[in-house]
Amino acid sequence: MNFLQSLAKQFAGKPIDWDELEESLIRADLGVPITLRIIKTLQEREAWALLGVGDVIKAVRDEIARILPRDPAPIRRATGKPSVILIVGVNGTGKTTSAAKLAHLIQGGNCRASVSAPNAFGVHRNALQTVMLAAADTFRAAAIEQLEIWAKRLDVKIVRGQHGADPAALCYEAYQAAAKQKIDFLLCDTAGRQHTKANLMAELQKIKRTLSKLDPDTPHETLLVVDATTGSNALSQAREFHNALGLTGLVVTKLDGSGKGGVVVAIQDELGIPTRLVGTGETIDDFAPFDRKKYLENLL
Repeated sequence: MNFLQSLAKQFAGKPIDWDELEESLIRADLGVPITLRIIKTLQEREAWALLGVGDVIKAVRDEIARILPRDPAPIRRATGKPSVILIVGVNGTGKTTSAAKLAHLIQGGNCRASVSAPNAFGVHRNALQTVMLAAADTFRAAAIEQLEIWAKRLDVKIVRGQHGADPAALCYEAYQAAAKQKIDFLLCDTAGRQHTKANLMAELQKIKRTLSKLDPDTPHETLLVVDATTGSNALSQAREFHNALGLTGLVVTKLDGSGKGGVVVAIQDELGIPTRLVGTGETIDDFAPFDRKKYLENLL
């Protein structure tokens, strides 16, 4: 049962209890500012005492629809040079798996309609884009091995270094290799780090500075991977990573019912960071561009 269905069941056939409604909206990870705006909208109506659950649900939907972009920007593609996507996040959010799924999507994965239909990146099955992975999580040997397994499975190139190597130097090397081989997309999978650790955030800034020496436009995308089940803590993560790097979007994992996903709206509302991609399961194809309509209908 999704959040709106739970709300309908909770308030069906009885007057609206404002404290109970406020608690329910905050529990859905929508955040305090959005919650207060929804309640204010309802309370300003002349006949608020006669409000039913349908009015509440409509107010929630309308507020969320107002906040979320109608058409999130596609992943940017550079011309004549590798498009660099820096993938960041805290430990355990699914960065490495998300990097592999994104590589698959760029290659033409999830292009189910027909052979001639493009996927979300404008990529056709008969005109696939090339991808290279950079195993920049050099602090966890298992992450390097995991990305290598994915690279073999997806038949994409990978640049890896020794355990403990400088991740900035590895990304620099990977960009040079991608440019030489005329690779379309370079995905840099970085190590998980706590957003509260200044030295670890500085390391990410070093990666960004190092890449910009080769191309001042890089990274073209900086995507934060957040776990929908972490709730409001994801907002704190987004705030700190955005301050350090200037995020261009979110990748939200576990948005399959186990997480309410309201934090997607809270992050967009406070920081203006759009959700670009979502993971809704464990298979390689359970990964797609964010769809506002689907989110409103099925996931929240």
